[in-house]
Amino acid sequence: MEAREAPRICFSVACSGMFASCASAASARIVARLCALVLVVAAGLGSELRVRVRLSDGLVTEEVLEADSERDAISLEFKQGDGTLITYVADFKQNVKIFRALILGELERGQNQYQGLCFVSRLNRNEIIPSESMARLRQKNPQAIRLAEERRGLEQLTMSVAVNLSRAWQLSSHIHNMCSEAGEAIYTREADVKHWLDKGVDGSTFEMLPQTAEAPGFQACHSTTDMWQPCLCTYSLRLEWYPCLLKYCRSRDGTGKSSSYKCGIKSCSKGYHFTFYVPQKQLCLWDEET
Repeated sequence: MEAREAPRICFSVACSGMFASCASAASARIVARLCALVLVVAAGLGSELRVRVRLSDGLVTEEVLEADSERDAISLEFKQGDGTLITYVADFKQNVKIFRALILGELERGQNQYQGLCFVSRLNRNEIIPSESMARLRQKNPQAIRLAEERRGLEQLTMSVAVNLSRAWQLSSHIHNMCSEAGEAIYTREADVKHWLDKGVDGSTFEMLPQTAEAPGFQACHSTTDMWQPCLCTYSLRLEWYPCLLKYCRSRDGTGKSSSYKCGIKSCSKGYHFTFYVPQKQLCLWDEET
């Protein structure tokens, strides 16, 4: 049987088994707000959501968001204006997040067709909504171009440790499939490594890279002229739109008793700036002075 439509509230979440209660609680002020996305409970619906998003360079791209409630994970994928494919996975079971960038290579400069980078770190609370809520997210107006409600600050991450792909399953089962194209270019932070080692992850999963800040011989790749010299590479990306928090509303039943229920989401945008060692500048051609 088809589920009834949730109250017309922006980014609203339908209350399982309480549709009538939620509808009666919606005031005229709330109902007047135009809907964008709704979370509904309906058997058999897929968990994929396609959202049109404006990037920082002004171009519009399509984000594909998917939720896997069984594996308790969320993925987000989109293509940048330069053709780079960005993929983000939040693994709630292991509290790990994974960023992958597939960057188009410069064939005329001896690069492969594309170059893969993967960055792995711990997933903190309230970074993104739970997978079960993401699985219910539905769009009322698929043609609308979304802008995040909150623009979160840029996060600087020094990725000083390489992750062994063959051992990475200890961190997350998603890493092998996501990062196989990256090969040896899978990076993480030393602070995260210490946490995982304390949790019992085998030390052979990690390899310390040449120290970055303490190594005066290493220059930034953008200021290095020798294409075969090791250097410190940087890569930046931004998730322009993702559901970062759940919103809650209050209702009253016939006896006047008050209760809260999920009634929407908050969307965020967040940037990430990664610094990591590469054995030669040839692996970091995007990080050049203009």
